[in-house]
Amino acid sequence: MKKGKKRLILEIVSFILAIIIFIIPFVFMLTNSLKDRRAANALELSLSENLLWTNYWEVIQTNNFMLITAFKNSLILTFGSVSLLIIVCSMAGYIFQRRKDRWMGTLNLIILSGLMVPPAIMPTIWLLQGLHIYKTMFGMILIEVALQTPFTIMLYRGFMATIPIELEESGYIDGCGRFKLFTAIVFPLLKPVTATVLILNAVIIFNDFANPLYFLPGHSNATVQLTLYNFMGQFSSSYNLLFANVILITIPMLVLFIIFNKKIVDGMVAGAVKG
Repeated sequence: MKKGKKRLILEIVSFILAIIIFIIPFVFMLTNSLKDRRAANALELSLSENLLWTNYWEVIQTNNFMLITAFKNSLILTFGSVSLLIIVCSMAGYIFQRRKDRWMGTLNLIILSGLMVPPAIMPTIWLLQGLHIYKTMFGMILIEVALQTPFTIMLYRGFMATIPIELEESGYIDGCGRFKLFTAIVFPLLKPVTATVLILNAVIIFNDFANPLYFLPGHSNATVQLTLYNFMGQFSSSYNLLFANVILITIPMLVLFIIFNKKIVDGMVAGAVKG
């Protein structure tokens, strides 16, 4: 009975914290996005008498429909980066988990150091300029892949430990080579963690602000997060349009996260069973 009460109290406290941390800020942005500029700049959590839904249309058509271009750029960046991450990191995670020799420990340390070492902005720009891929979508995709590789490999490696090695031995007996063994037997079993990798990295890359600002400058290269600058000035800001912009760029990833939330948890928990 005591355990039941403790669990109920914990659930109530968690629900209240979720409201404070997530729901109230969202309601605050939504209500202010429907006000005129003067009322929104007061930054009060109250609903205006006249709801200005036209603010959203104004945001969309600002700077010659820059938001539409930004959505296109962000989707290309996210799709390209996540696809490359899944292909490269699934193979790398397989090798790190199955192969045991003196070099694996060193390589593993190098890969995981990427979780601790921050990216160097100026040397990276110098390298991209030397390769003639600075201010290009291809260069930006490589940057996102490099930044997310350590964590993604860690997820795949942890999940790979749950796959019985006997399945691979059966494949060898049937005449499978290493590549066919991975693509035909191992990779289809990675669906739970692949769903986790896809959603987590998609949310992170789609919402990335700093890296496109440094490595993909230019009006035509703008991603959704950089459109926030349209309504922020040195001396004045339009908070009603700013909040409307935030709502528009938040909803797609928020819906994706809510729909696939269970798959994220399942993939991460499964990877922790034998990791």
